[in-house]
Amino acid sequence: MTHSTATNPIIITIDGPSGAGKGTLAYRLAEHFGFELLDSGALYRIVGLLAHKQDLLTDDIDEDKLAKLTTSLRLSFLPNTTNRTVEILVDGKALTDDIRTETVGSFASQVAVFVKVRTALFDLQRNIATGKKGLVADGRDMGTVIFPDAHAKIFLTASAKARADRRVLQLKQAGKVADYDKILADIIARDERDEKRCVAPSRPAHDALVIDSSDKSVDEVFEEILDFINQKSPIPT
Repeated sequence: MTHSTATNPIIITIDGPSGAGKGTLAYRLAEHFGFELLDSGALYRIVGLLAHKQDLLTDDIDEDKLAKLTTSLRLSFLPNTTNRTVEILVDGKALTDDIRTETVGSFASQVAVFVKVRTALFDLQRNIATGKKGLVADGRDMGTVIFPDAHAKIFLTASAKARADRRVLQLKQAGKVADYDKILADIIARDERDEKRCVAPSRPAHDALVIDSSDKSVDEVFEEILDFINQKSPIPT
């Protein structure tokens, strides 16, 4: 029977490209099991946005300055039951809305290639699980690098077209202008950067369940993940 202690929390990881539905599934799983939630992609988006604001994303990026910025972050995590996400506060200020743009996603992808940035965020992410019953971690390298001994690892993907379609719909529902061609191009470019970077490239862990969500509903993917977890070892709820 699976169990956890303060020093041995149950970890579920969900990796995959932007727009595959990781955030939605991670929240549902965390809610289902009563676990904490880690949106690691938001951390890189925050670093990317702040680096942009400080004019650090130049043609000749100074990795040491990026690392210093990253280690200076003072973060806190608050559940938002209204939109079923986790708000991330930096120095007490919520940046959730500011970081959910395609442009900031590109900034995140630029800073994520640097070893010193990833090292600075490594301990922060690992420490989030400390003392918790369990954690659902959503990102790019949660199952391969940050939590290689996770109880269950999921790699959620979808075609670039499906992800672009979802993003356009999301923007239109929010009353914002959506340029499909630009969004699709940004997704393809970011995928290539994330998959080909030397440090922690985006790829499934060898023992991960790989799910293509292109033609599946959230409910279908959720049930598939629960079945996978129960086959490995059921988690008490």
